[in-house]
Amino acid sequence: MQLKKPKIILINKLEKLRMFSKRFHKLFLVIFFSFSVFGCSEQANQKDDIFRITAIPDEDPTELARKAKPLVQYLSKIIGKKVVYYPVTDYASAVEALVNKKVEMAWFGGFTYIQAKIRSNGAVIPIIQRIEDQGFKSVFISSDSSINSLSDLKGKEVSFGSVSSTSGHLWPRSFLLKEGINPEKDFKRVAFSGAHDATIISVGSGKVQAGALNFKTWEKFVKKDMVPDGVKVFFTTPGYYNYNWTIHKDVPKQTREKIIEGFLELSQDTQIGKEILSLQQASGYIRTKDENYVGLEKAAKSADLLK
Repeated sequence: MQLKKPKIILINKLEKLRMFSKRFHKLFLVIFFSFSVFGCSEQANQKDDIFRITAIPDEDPTELARKAKPLVQYLSKIIGKKVVYYPVTDYASAVEALVNKKVEMAWFGGFTYIQAKIRSNGAVIPIIQRIEDQGFKSVFISSDSSINSLSDLKGKEVSFGSVSSTSGHLWPRSFLLKEGINPEKDFKRVAFSGAHDATIISVGSGKVQAGALNFKTWEKFVKKDMVPDGVKVFFTTPGYYNYNWTIHKDVPKQTREKIIEGFLELSQDTQIGKEILSLQQASGYIRTKDENYVGLEKAAKSADLLK
């Protein structure tokens, strides 16, 4: 038995090194894209011939950049301007980028839209969302056979996604509170993985015993056969309004309408439409409005996530 200990120690050290390398790689990519893209956009923006967009980093940065590429090209043709995707390091940075007009449009979750609306005193508006986002859902997952309901999470280590995530934190937390479960008091440990895919990995690796994330990321992992062994969904929330494209009010109404119409025209009947819809995990797009997020705003205030 003593001969196995060095091997276990070595494996643990290699795992820590692998995780450090992965995190450094992600940070490097975000910094690289930010300097190359935003640096160029500052010069171009002086001529008013560029339109900048960003997205909350709810997935791996390289995956977000891959998904954004065809959409950026499509929007550029729609509005007749060069469109540039500006990556950010966290949810708060996405909010600040739009509020401070470092970008003209952002892909937000419902909660980050609410935060941006409050931070900008109503200077940003949601304009378009996927059909799926009017009935979005969150899921709780676990690899622990003793966890089969929300009440079973008491005394366990549980991970949310980002603190500012709608589907990975706000909405799951609101359901826990409705069940009389206070994460800070009732969980052994509360963790924040930072992204939905990272939550799945954390649960699968045993870092935590359960986690909450959006159902779209879970479905993608299932479809690609990437779900770690033993990890299952044990609770799914009712639907709610979530992700949307939010635009700054300073963007001319004509440009705004071109963008909306461009999204509405996307369909499976065209090559570009099929590619964008597939990458964005959308069956189509519909208009959205501020009133759709009143319920989330109330939930955020009840959960003491909005001051």
